[in-house]
Parts: sequence; structure tokens; C-alpha cells
Amino acid sequence: MSDSVQTLDAGGVAITLPDGQQRHFPGPVTGEEIAASIGPGLAKAALAIMVDGAPRDLASRVDHDAKVAIVTATSPEALEILRHDAAHVMAEAVKELYPETQVTFGPATDTGFYYDFARDQPFTPEDLERIERRMHEIVDRNETVTREEWERDRAAAFFNSIGEKYKAEWIHEIPPGEVISLYRQGGFVDLCTGPHLPSTGKLGHAFKLLKVAGAYWRGDARNAQLQRVYGTAWASDKELKQYLFQIEEAEKRDHRRLGKELNLFHVQDEAAGSVFWHPYGWTLYRTVETYIRRRLEAADYAEVKTPQLIDRSLWERSGHWEKFRDHMFTFAESDEKTLALKPMSCPGHIQIFRQQLHSYRELPLRLAEFGSCHRNEPSGALHGIMRVRAFTQDDAHIFCTEDQITPESVAFCHLLLSVYRDFGFEDVRVKFSDRPPVRAGSDATWDRAEAALKAAVEAAQLPYTLNPGEGAFYGPKLEFVLRDAIGRDWQCGTLQVDLVLPERLDASYIGEDGQRHRPVMLHRAILGSFERFIAIVIEHYAGKLPLWLAPVQVRVLTITRDADPYAEQVRDALAAAGLRVETDLRNEKISYKIREHSLDKTPLLMVVGKREADEHTVALRRLGSKDQEILALDTALARLVAEARPPG
Repeated sequence: MSDSVQTLDAGGVAITLPDGQQRHFPGPVTGEEIAASIGPGLAKAALAIMVDGAPRDLASRVDHDAKVAIVTATSPEALEILRHDAAHVMAEAVKELYPETQVTFGPATDTGFYYDFARDQPFTPEDLERIERRMHEIVDRNETVTREEWERDRAAAFFNSIGEKYKAEWIHEIPPGEVISLYRQGGFVDLCTGPHLPSTGKLGHAFKLLKVAGAYWRGDARNAQLQRVYGTAWASDKELKQYLFQIEEAEKRDHRRLGKELNLFHVQDEAAGSVFWHPYGWTLYRTVETYIRRRLEAADYAEVKTPQLIDRSLWERSGHWEKFRDHMFTFAESDEKTLALKPMSCPGHIQIFRQQLHSYRELPLRLAEFGSCHRNEPSGALHGIMRVRAFTQDDAHIFCTEDQITPESVAFCHLLLSVYRDFGFEDVRVKFSDRPPVRAGSDATWDRAEAALKAAVEAAQLPYTLNPGEGAFYGPKLEFVLRDAIGRDWQCGTLQVDLVLPERLDASYIGEDGQRHRPVMLHRAILGSFERFIAIVIEHYAGKLPLWLAPVQVRVLTITRDADPYAEQVRDALAAAGLRVETDLRNEKISYKIREHSLDKTPLLMVVGKREADEHTVALRRLGSKDQEILALDTALARLVAEARPPG
């Protein structure tokens, strides 16, 4: 029998399951019937179906030969459906408790769901508790969820008749010819495309309402203001508890709060999207910069610096003007000339490469820059130092031959993973992003670039997942995603294979045959931006930075004023050995000093009094420990110098 899906006879339907097995039915068949034909356990666990890759209600009928998968709570597709149903259950609860409220939109999100409500009186924390209790009651009722298709005018009239003017308005925005579908559960009816669970009981109780925020109808500030209620929903109580723990931990670790408490940096409205680095924060920044510069020099990168202001003509030739114009800060120098603050360093590095004619023997050429970049991010998207307008990238570009793509990519991947380990990130995921819908270059060029990058990541023996359509406009890329101490993912490093920009900006080298050839350009970054990476590190360690990164590594605390001269002697010895050290000679109790410097997360405290001065010793106390160790000063010095040495 052929492996292809075939209809047995007129009206018959062949269903191909994920394992390749086929089930044959005499006519159209529902998802429930398909699940039941496989087994009673699956029929009970079924939540929805995937038909040729598209999610559908369990009750929907499959009337053609198709590939079908049964969605259960453990399926990757289940979470979005569960969360969408949680939004509907929340809306039903709100309508039961506060009938005057109008409902608007309620989608699933990456971590939960929300629904926008029109209500004159603000929702309070007590209201959220009440709504959540009613949601649990609705789940326990196990109301059947059914899909209905309505004629457009009838649907609009229905929502107008029950006071839901926002739903009625939206119906008239739906393109002609598109099906108008409503979902009914109990006494609640909502306009929705679905799919949904077969009943409210299938949702389970692993959900929680989180907060209320402001929103505008259809996202337009000129429209009515709404109240957006956020919640989270998961397939199990265990996952819900883990997520709530993550939220609690994230609040404790918030880099904005820690940045203020540890006196590292601040941001303010007069310079929105730019960072004011304080002395301790700038010390941290320079420590990271010194580390990554040393690693790049060891990997044979040449550091360069390119201009901040570049004429728009270069950005037009590269293609960035068309792609990024809305995110660029521009200045009209004259009627004929417009300058732009660089949002990235790529075209500038090609200009350096083009200033002399290179031989194939000089390749690969690795140019690195701590590039100061500016992007006009929307004010609402700014977030501490995670999302800013002025930032510095650890940007680099490798100019090489096509034969060198694999060895250069493998070497970069090894360097990147080594750097991440040094910062305490062991769990790194790789995503392969292929051609986007809007792109530069021919399909043949993209075929070559994608094949080369896949060969490279496979040669590096790095497992990866596909991220369809998310490549740069000039080439496919690898995205490196870090998982932090509380399980959050952060996309940082990238590697991109570019066969387009060297062509657009006329870069060439002399090959072994004596002819001109276009180099391949590998765009690569490890940290991404210094600002964002430092914020991630702060949150990963909850501010308790490793000794080599800490802005102040050691504080010398005195017990009595008699020990002040010795404390200064200790400080001078530590500083001369390259340690970052401060003294606390205040006339305060030693317990007060220890508590204060534990709160500011100083890794090492050296306590000295008259006895330590007489014996030339120090009492060493480590952050998080109540124990202290008495050491000779020379012994302590040698040990700490070794401990504080940067990795790599």
C-alpha cells in the first residue's frame, strides 16, 4: 500500500495519525470519534485535534483525507487552547458577577491570557479574588462548549441586544466572506474563531488571576479606555506553582530594583532609553568589557571603531534604510544630506574591509567592535536597561570564503559557549531561523546560505530547533538562548551567514585563481548588548555577583578605631594586588556594618580589630555565611587574588 493519504471510496475519509498509521471512516468523522477509535483512554484525555497542522475543536468534522493528531494536556499545542479557554471562563465569571461589564478581546499569551473589559468602576484586588473563585465554580459545572456559525447582521444585532457594543462593532470589521463563529458555554456567548475545549471542566484548576492594567479599545489611545485583567493558566498544578514561584523570584531579582539598591545605574525621563552608569555599575560594565576583549584578542579578532553618524546613502545601499528606517535617529545636515545614528555596525565594517584589496590568504579576517548603537524604540517598550535606545553591542564580522564558513562557525560556537559558562550559564538552546517573507537576495543565494549554516551548526554538534521565517533580511541565523537560574529564557548571541551585503556594498577579495570574489560575511555577537546582558547577569545571580564580577570585591571593616591604620594597610595591600576593595571605618557596631554590607551583597568582608592588627591577621567572612575564618594577611591575600582572577 502506498504511504500517501488516499480515500478508499466515494465519501470515505482516510485519517493518517502521527505515527503513520491510518484509520479509515466511511464518511466525515469528528475528532471525538477519531480519538475513540484509537482507545478509551485517549478519548477521555482528548482536548482538541490538529488537522493538517491546524488546531480544530474536538467536535469538528473532518470531511477529507487528512493528517490528524489528537491534542491532550501534554501536547505542545494544548497550552494555547487552555489559556484561550481560561480567558473565556474569566469573561463568563465577570459577566455573572458584574453584568454591566462589556467584554472585548481575550487572547492567550506566551505565559497565560488576558481579557479587556469596559467597566466604569475599576476592578480591585478583592474583585479579582471573587472572579477567580467564580472561575473555579464554572470549571466544576463542566459546561459544554459549542461552536455556532451565524449570519453577520444577525450576530451584530444579537450583541447589540445584550449591550455588547464592542463585539457588534468588531463584527462589521470582519472581512466579507469570512465565517462569523460564536462559542457558547452555559449562559455566556462570545465572538471567537476558536478552537476551544469541549467543556469548561477540561480546563482544570491550574490558573490564577494576576493583575489589572489599562488598555485602549483596539490599541488606540484615541479610543475608550478599558481594563485589562491578566491571568496565567497551565496544564498542571505543578507547572502553575513553578510559574508563580518564577514570578515571585523575578520580582526579587528585578534588575531595576537591584540597580538602585546596589547603586549601579539609573534611568530617567530626560534621557529615556539611555543609562546613567554609577561608579559601581560602570566598574561592572568595564569588567565585562575587559573580559570579552581579552577573549576576542585570544581568538584573533582585530578591534575597530566606526563612525556614529553615517549618510543615509550607505544605509540605502545596504538595505537597512528600507528595513529599519522607523527605528533610526536621523538628522538633516542640509537639503541634500541626511545623516543617521548607526543602529548596527555591519555596513561600517564592510567599509573598513574595502579600503584595501585582500588576498584569499588574508582570510578569514575577523573585525570586532564594541559598537555604540542607537535605535528609536517606542517609549512603551523601554524596560530598565534591558530595552534601551542607546546601547553597546559586542559586534563582530568575519569575512571569509565559503569553504571557511564551517570551521569559523564551529570556532565561534565554542567561544560563545565558553563565555556563557564563565558567566554561569550552562543551559544554552539554539534556534535556526531561516528566510523571512521579506528579504534581500535570490532564492538560490538563500539556499546556499541556509545549507552552509546548517552544515556549520551540525559540525559544531549543537542540537537546534527551527524558528521559521525569523532570519535577518540578508541571511539565516542561529539564535543562542540562555536559561537563567529561575528557568527564564533569554535570547542573546547570534550567528548569521550573509551572502547579500558583500554584494550590495561591493566587497571583494582576490582568490587563488587571481580573480575577484565576494567574501562571505558572518555576523556574530555573544553578549548581544552589554546593557541587556548585564541586566540578565544581575537577575541570574539576584545581585550576588561572582567575585570576579563584583564592583567591590572586598570590604575591610573595623571593630575599633584603634584598628583604622591596620585596615588601611590591608586595603592598600589588596588594592596593590589588583583587588577592588573599600574600607568601612565608621564608628558603628561591627554587627551593623556586617549586616549593611551583606545587604549590598559584597562577596567578602574582612573584619579587623586590635587583635588582628597585633597579629597581622584578618577575620574573613563570605556573603551568605555566618562563619568567619582567621587567616594571616599574606595567606588571605594569595587566596583571594587566585579566587578573584577572571575566568577564561
